[in-house]
Amino acid sequence: MLTIDGVTVRLGGRTILDRASAAVPVGARVGLIGRNGAGKSTLMKALIGEIEPDEGEIAKPSRARIGYIAQEAPSGTMTPEEVVLASATERAELLAELETCTDMYRMGDVHDRLLAIDAYSAPARAAKILNGLGFDEEMQQRPVGSFSGGWKMRIALGALLFSEPDILLLDEPSNHLDLEATLWLENFLKSYPATLLVISHERDLLNKVVDHILHLQGGALTLYNGGYDAFEKQRAERAAQLAAAKASQDAQRARLQDYVARNSARASTAKQAQSRAKMLAKMQPVAAMMEDPTLTFGFPDPAELKSPMITLEQAAVGYGDAPPILKRLNFRIDADDRIALLGRNGNGKTTLARLLASQLDPVEGEVNAPGRLKVGYFTQYQVEELAGEDTPLDLMNRAMEGAAQGAVRAQLGRFGFSGARAQTRVDKLSGGERARLALALITRDAPHLLILDEPTNHLDVDAREALIQALNDYSGAVILISHDRHMVELTADRLVLVDDGTAREYSGSMEDYIDLVLGRKPAKNGRGDAASKARGSNGTNIIARTRMAKAELAKAEQAMARLTADVERLDSAILEQGTARARPSGGASIESLLAQRAEAADALAEAEAAWLAAGTELEAIEQG
Repeated sequence: MLTIDGVTVRLGGRTILDRASAAVPVGARVGLIGRNGAGKSTLMKALIGEIEPDEGEIAKPSRARIGYIAQEAPSGTMTPEEVVLASATERAELLAELETCTDMYRMGDVHDRLLAIDAYSAPARAAKILNGLGFDEEMQQRPVGSFSGGWKMRIALGALLFSEPDILLLDEPSNHLDLEATLWLENFLKSYPATLLVISHERDLLNKVVDHILHLQGGALTLYNGGYDAFEKQRAERAAQLAAAKASQDAQRARLQDYVARNSARASTAKQAQSRAKMLAKMQPVAAMMEDPTLTFGFPDPAELKSPMITLEQAAVGYGDAPPILKRLNFRIDADDRIALLGRNGNGKTTLARLLASQLDPVEGEVNAPGRLKVGYFTQYQVEELAGEDTPLDLMNRAMEGAAQGAVRAQLGRFGFSGARAQTRVDKLSGGERARLALALITRDAPHLLILDEPTNHLDVDAREALIQALNDYSGAVILISHDRHMVELTADRLVLVDDGTAREYSGSMEDYIDLVLGRKPAKNGRGDAASKARGSNGTNIIARTRMAKAELAKAEQAMARLTADVERLDSAILEQGTARARPSGGASIESLLAQRAEAADALAEAEAAWLAAGTELEAIEQG
């Protein structure tokens, strides 16, 4: 058992862990969660001995191997395959010994041990892990130094998984992964044979992989049974109990204070009053569960823009004189679209996003968009490049040059930067706060289209839920690139697969795509059998039905608004004619106005019926 007993860790004069205690059973699969900055990574470092606790102790099973990704990513001329294989240190040492061994008996012992640890199948297992993390056969043989930082961290993760430690510690393992690799990792961890402790904000991983949730809040640890949904239910029950206990204690405190105030001065009751005063002093306050009022996302709604917002006709896009990354791009984006781009990293999702954001020009074909289209484009680079000495107010003032301070403050307030938070230096903000600030900056002019490239990497579970709610409340169009399946499923109603040098509508559901990625169901280019789940009884695709219902709903709403205005105008004209002594020259007769009013009323009734039918259809689709 892994035991954390009364551990206190102070860093820079601040208490991060405060007498934290928990016992993790052998073989348990634990999700370590908590708000950004709560101290999850600090706890991990204490578990591996990188940080020495100021108080308390951490006890681990004797001779247990603990695995944790090193701070520095691998580099040099070794290939990913060689790095992964080298992580199995016993295998590497035995193979090295064989090269120089001359003792036949010892050679036999070494071969027996290599067979026992399944050493000869290691290259195949290493290749399978690397392939799952997105490395094709050619990439597995390239020098590690030729990869970017994100891909190097994938190699480090592959090496850690391959080494199969007795206690596997993972700190946000999906941050450098795309959706496809995240799905593979989730599937891999489901069958991991030893103890697992993973820091994650991926709701699906926390529901499908772990059997315990270890919640870190206020420096203390609480262990819950079950996955994340079970944790939320238990925590809500605990919050209700705490609220009831706090209310009861507050009432008791008020009674005691009243008694002391009324009886302290009277000799006959002074002793009783003094006794109650001591009781008050010893009473430990019941703290209600902490909530973060700054956890806010609020996208300003854009001005109306007619569909289609963007059309691509035989477009191709690439970089410089190199061959295009994507070709034969033919699709449109409407004003209310919610699109998720699917496909492995390297297939061109970000290239397509940059084309749609007008950061790249098409090298072939056409991309058509109205001149007044405003696009807000979010990337991780924006978060990383925010200047450290500036404050959110400084940055927003520069971005909204000439705007009134009230407007600047209002935009910051939509994302939780009110009051003193607006004047906190950026280098003092957490990763999640910097991500909120970047979103505030890119939406300052109320864009018609939001393009979000991995917006959740620095956000905890609660912040991700707040972002999902804000996106669903936003009236503009959204294009999303994310490895967070929960976010994709709750925000996107169109799926576009970027693969084989192009991008096309994916006609299946997310579940179909997951089956395709994990090899559970074959499909051809996102069509055919993979779409079967996404089709209703009449054979119509659910995504297409959703779009059609939404379009009908919007059309009916516009007709209702126009016809209501017509009826009101005609009512005013009829009233005016009825009270006038003489019909104005050239004006319509009251009979004509009444006929027009009846026609408009009939049309309004038809529009209301269409609106009701479209709403009913949309509700039926959403409820499955």
